[in-house]
Amino acid sequence: MTSPLDALETRAPQEREQALLAALPAQIAHAQAHSQAFASILQGVDAAAVTSRAALAQLPVTRKSELLERQQHVRAQGGNVFGGFATIGFGAAMPRVFASPGPIYEPEGLRQDYWRMARALRAAGFQASDLVHNSFSYHFTPAGSMMETAAHALGCTVFPAGVGQTEQQVQAIAELKPAAYVGTPSFLRLLIEKSQELQLPIHSIRKALVSGEALPPSLRAWFQEQGIEAYQAYGTADLGLIAYETQARQGLVVDEAVLLEIVRPGTNEPVPEGEVGEVVVTTLNPDYPLIRFGTGDLSAVLPGMCPTGRSNTRIKGWMGRADQTTKVRGMFVHPAQVAEVLKRFTSIRKARLVISGAMANDHMLLQVEALDGLGESTQAIAAAMREVTKLRCDVTQVELGALPNDGKVIDDTRRYE
Repeated sequence: MTSPLDALETRAPQEREQALLAALPAQIAHAQAHSQAFASILQGVDAAAVTSRAALAQLPVTRKSELLERQQHVRAQGGNVFGGFATIGFGAAMPRVFASPGPIYEPEGLRQDYWRMARALRAAGFQASDLVHNSFSYHFTPAGSMMETAAHALGCTVFPAGVGQTEQQVQAIAELKPAAYVGTPSFLRLLIEKSQELQLPIHSIRKALVSGEALPPSLRAWFQEQGIEAYQAYGTADLGLIAYETQARQGLVVDEAVLLEIVRPGTNEPVPEGEVGEVVVTTLNPDYPLIRFGTGDLSAVLPGMCPTGRSNTRIKGWMGRADQTTKVRGMFVHPAQVAEVLKRFTSIRKARLVISGAMANDHMLLQVEALDGLGESTQAIAAAMREVTKLRCDVTQVELGALPNDGKVIDDTRRYE
């Protein structure tokens, strides 16, 4: 097993929780004072009182779509390019700025390992003096810089390969003989297949940290057949590292510098441990202080601690997208609308809106689990659904536990040929 990056990873869970919650009020106050966006979003919030997860859960979730909308609106008015979310501006404090699809613009500050990816590299076995072949993009998006700055923090040397030019990349690997790879899993496979085609061995690569795509078990096993142990990192261009895989291969360990919650899609409300929901992250980054940032990704908390000794919370990894908005008969239907209806009926524990039928003949069915019998009539629930969504909806009760634990609030089963 590789050693942790530092003692923070193995501290007692209570010590970590106390440290994170102790830092939270100052981060919220900093965001209110120096980020125009959060001055508005958190208006009236007493930062000093947010000292528990319960208090944090009372704050609004800012989702990626809202960040994009605010950036676009402020830019259209000739204002701050970051929509008022960043607390630093162009100049010495911001050596780079990146653009993700949208476009959403993200700042990079001066701190070493700014995106905190070094933990993920260390967990994957990367060591000082390793030569790392970095096949993440170096233009527009921050992925290339995320991995390069992390590798430098570990004392590694980096070959900035970027994307494309597959034959030239294979030649460089064959001649430079890097020990490690970072990039997407699909591109690593492409490089290996191209090396076999060209008969240029690239057997020096024995470890890889992959991200940006799912790593299915079949592809992981294929890499192992090639002599490469591949591990996953989960992060975003807004937050940097969120969680990372260890050599135990039992879920992903949450990074030390973030507060992670799992909330019910379409709401601000945390779900019970083990239930699938949307990943919401509060970062302690003072340059880009995102408070309760909704990633739009689904995951769930795993019980227990990582066998490697890393004591932070573990999540299952990426389990799909939380934004299940769909269109029915020309009307958008959102998870938040389902949540609004459920708040009116206290006996409902869980629900799923199933959409079926063919185009122009859509059918909505709300399946509900109730704690002590339904309590309210299905007709009343159907009427509430029609009031909120402006669409007809049937309602049926199912047994407790019958609905899958997969985070789906809206299940669109329609198939268009």
